[in-house]
Amino acid sequence: MGLLELKNIDAGYGRIQILHDVSLEVNEGEVVCVIGPNGAGKSTTFKVIMGFINYMGGEVSFDGNDIVGFRPDQILGQGLGYVPQGRIVFNQMTVRENLEMGAYIERDKKKVEQAMENVFELFPRLAEREKQLGGTMSGGEQQMLAMGRALMTQPRMIMIDEPSLGLSPRFVTEVFERIVSLSKKGLTIMVVEQNAARALEIADRGYVLELGRNRYEGTGKELLDNQDVRRMYLGG
Repeated sequence: MGLLELKNIDAGYGRIQILHDVSLEVNEGEVVCVIGPNGAGKSTTFKVIMGFINYMGGEVSFDGNDIVGFRPDQILGQGLGYVPQGRIVFNQMTVRENLEMGAYIERDKKKVEQAMENVFELFPRLAEREKQLGGTMSGGEQQMLAMGRALMTQPRMIMIDEPSLGLSPRFVTEVFERIVSLSKKGLTIMVVEQNAARALEIADRGYVLELGRNRYEGTGKELLDNQDVRRMYLGG
């Protein structure tokens, strides 16, 4: 049994169905990426897992427990972290305050400080800018802050939605290096990513969605080598 499992998921916004019978699995310790064209349902898949949108049918389980109907804060409490698309940070809060907001469900101050130390070790730039306002940071720094905030609950698994979106090539490389570092520390990771080739290079396995349905799945290498996948989603 996978750490995270989606079976035959139907979901959407209001009465508009986006996902049709989508199934995927993430095993403990894996990096799994979800790729596909715009409108394929990639980000919607993350939102249904986190309880943000209208669930219409199917099963979602984390660590063997059914999480359908859970509030987002309850899902965080299960050990599942989430980094939404768009580098969402609290602009008028400092780096430290942003990180503390990520630990709002944790009441043990020692655990919060330990999580803060872990984040600063992973992202030294955040430690250097501890008192800087989130809104004054560069796009790449804000992405690191958003990832760091999601790590403050010390989750067993983290979902990262479009980590490279709008970043300079230097920061794209740095963000992917941090994802690899987290994986080496044993964290289970699922990534939705527009830079499909880059994501597949670091992924143990991947899924391709198209029009809200499963299209392909396989190891990162298998999908990189698949001629149909290369032609349709990787630019040749």
